[in-house]
Amino acid sequence: MSGTQRKALITGGAGFIGGHLSRRLLADGWSIDLVDNMSRGVQDAELTELLEHPNFELHVADLREPDALDDVGDDYSLIIHMAALLGVQNVLDRPFAVLRENVSMLERLLDVGARQRQLDRFVFPSTSEVYVGTQQFFELPIPSPESTPLAVSALDHPRTSYMLSKIYGEALVHASGLPFTIIRPHNFYGPRMGLSHVIPQLLQRIHDAADGDELTVYSIDHMRTFCHIDDAVEFVVRLIGTDAGAGGTFNIGTQAPEVSMGQLAELLCGVVGRDLRIVAGETAPGSPYRRCPDMTHTISVSGYEPQVTLEAGTARVYDWYRERVFDGDGISAR
Repeated sequence: MSGTQRKALITGGAGFIGGHLSRRLLADGWSIDLVDNMSRGVQDAELTELLEHPNFELHVADLREPDALDDVGDDYSLIIHMAALLGVQNVLDRPFAVLRENVSMLERLLDVGARQRQLDRFVFPSTSEVYVGTQQFFELPIPSPESTPLAVSALDHPRTSYMLSKIYGEALVHASGLPFTIIRPHNFYGPRMGLSHVIPQLLQRIHDAADGDELTVYSIDHMRTFCHIDDAVEFVVRLIGTDAGAGGTFNIGTQAPEVSMGQLAELLCGVVGRDLRIVAGETAPGSPYRRCPDMTHTISVSGYEPQVTLEAGTARVYDWYRERVFDGDGISAR
């Protein structure tokens, strides 16, 4: 906003993606209020550094409470709503809570957005899971464009809950009347992402192994592409900063290389410097065989293409985890 410092409200951002976005926006001159219940975030060195920044403030609050945002002001030009109940265990064990709480939290943020005096953008992170139903029942093009018609998987299947909460969320955002950007993240990775995701999890297991040991890889033939968090943040910031990003839905990820979990494990063994025997484990139920975003639309609107290769990015991630977590006394979200 002309003549004043730009203010951003980020929810659920004390962890992986929100932390990286916060650092980038602060570097660009934004003032940030971050709201998080800290159920997944951790008070690590990176968050401590953010808390020391004069233009950053953390508000510990639970957005599931109806009055959690009653004191929020009306002078934000950017809202990024990242708070969500997610994770495979939550989806399988608590599907009703996933549906109800994700929708109610979004409704609360849309109400906050509606009372802003000069809101430029409301950013809603959806999920690549929205393509699963189409892939299950119809011909899903791979790479998958944002224009792909969406279908839902069986409503009585717990895994459907998270995807359905995000599809409904996209519809709410479209109907809200707010200036919005919807993003569909595809397999982000990087420092601070916790140890329950495939890249840091494999890195830790490889790091702890000795040459000649077996490394069990689950869903070994499933194919994915991976996007380093620096590229993901660059895409989001550029989409926020252009009028062409308003009112649109954008895949955020990389289109190539598409690698199997077995190939990923081989690459990570090379990064760590271990000679391990890779063996196939079980296939995760409900996991799609392939997931790859068509990035044509996002690249065209943002004017940016991913810069961090999988080899370079995973090496950087390993260095970070080895120093702070694997061989250090740092903490990591789970």
